[in-house]
Amino acid sequence: MTLPPEFHEIAKRVNNWGRWGADDETGTLNLITGEVVRAAAAEVRTGRRIPLALPLKEDGVQSGMIPGRTNPLHTMVQINQELFGPGTVACSDDSVTMGLQSATHWDALTHVSHSGRIYNGRPASTITAHGRAEFSGIDKATPIVSRGVLLDVARAKGLDRLPGGHAVTPGDLAEAEEFAGVTVRAGDVVLVRTGQVQVYLAGDKHGYGYPSPGLSVHTPEWFHARDVAAVANDTLTFEVFPPEIENLWLPVHALHLVEMGMHQGQNWNLEELSTACAEAGRHAFLLSAMPEPFVGGTGTPVAPVAVL
Repeated sequence: MTLPPEFHEIAKRVNNWGRWGADDETGTLNLITGEVVRAAAAEVRTGRRIPLALPLKEDGVQSGMIPGRTNPLHTMVQINQELFGPGTVACSDDSVTMGLQSATHWDALTHVSHSGRIYNGRPASTITAHGRAEFSGIDKATPIVSRGVLLDVARAKGLDRLPGGHAVTPGDLAEAEEFAGVTVRAGDVVLVRTGQVQVYLAGDKHGYGYPSPGLSVHTPEWFHARDVAAVANDTLTFEVFPPEIENLWLPVHALHLVEMGMHQGQNWNLEELSTACAEAGRHAFLLSAMPEPFVGGTGTPVAPVAVL
């Protein structure tokens, strides 16, 4: 099915192709400048460190809804093995097989394409089975250390969790921004809390994935206007699921990754952070969320940490 005119109209308004040059492969991460990082460091007041990643385990968030995206399969390959002979130091090693987007992760700019193109107008055919992502793989992402801003949409509405199928609108983001008493600025990494991860933490991985609250197709313009560097949230699909426009699947992915060149993250656990920000009365912090540099990867697991 052809993407509707409404999608293409939004795409034109948020498009960043050529903004940082024809050779650019990192997109809006260019907005995280040295000045932005210095300002982000000033957000640290107490030094409290809050982890935002879900545990990597075999019974993880993946339910089989997304083909091939497997939870981590953790195998011991040696246990207390004396590699250099009896009585020498013994080693234990393990290995993991997993989908790179299976748990808390960043999507690379190559994670989706539309109309035969990826970010900056390159052909989608540059992603191949053997060569992987030739351009804009996750290894090309620059360090993601910046000011993080929690937009706690659920708490701003007086809710513990948004209902399944709620499309988070630009108005919702503005409401959460006002609730937080913070102004999103250029180079920020915005974390949008819906509370949906509570469903997974309670043991219902199928209910976690569907129906799910998530970002509306109209929110990319909000992030584009503020020059946000990256966005992450606490859901499996990132955008509202099922989609708000019938048969328009993953439009927010396409607008963020392809048109804007903006990395996005899913399955972030924002529950402890929500409580901590509410108690401290501030929703900005130093965020470290470094991508693992899988060469040619279309995503990567990440273990983000917010420092208050």
